[in-house]
Amino acid sequence: MKTPTVLKRKKSGMTDYRKRLALLKSRSPRLVVRPSRKGIVSQLVEYEPVGDRVIATVTDINLKKEIDVSGNNTQVSYLTGYMLGLKAISMGIEYAILDPGRYNITRGGRISAVLKGFKDAGVDVPGSEDIFPGDDRLQGKHLKHPVNLEDMKKKIEEKVK
Repeated sequence: MKTPTVLKRKKSGMTDYRKRLALLKSRSPRLVVRPSRKGIVSQLVEYEPVGDRVIATVTDINLKKEIDVSGNNTQVSYLTGYMLGLKAISMGIEYAILDPGRYNITRGGRISAVLKGFKDAGVDVPGSEDIFPGDDRLQGKHLKHPVNLEDMKKKIEEKVK
């Protein structure tokens, strides 16, 4: 009897293939969010048989170049989601599903902040609003140097449209 082959990405803990298959069966674009210690990456991805196709990407580095906002916090995460949502709307995408990958979604965390920004831009994403960060966190009351979200949202709308 032969030992079953274990895929390299599954063995190293990088991919949960059951979860991925469930997401791909929906045939909807995926909002892929990947936080790191230095920043956050949010992408809109579609499945193709030869490999996933990235439709749009927004990172914290894009925000620094476009509207001069930098950091690795809830506010920056919200703004990356908002900018990606506006890009998705301009491309005609009105519905997406969240793909957090191997990351756990925590209430009020950076992944949920990206999701809230994406929804606030006008894209429909299934999910509970209980996980979104509170208004105090989004306004940056926990930060030394908070950013005025309304001003930044206006700047993003000018850049994207």
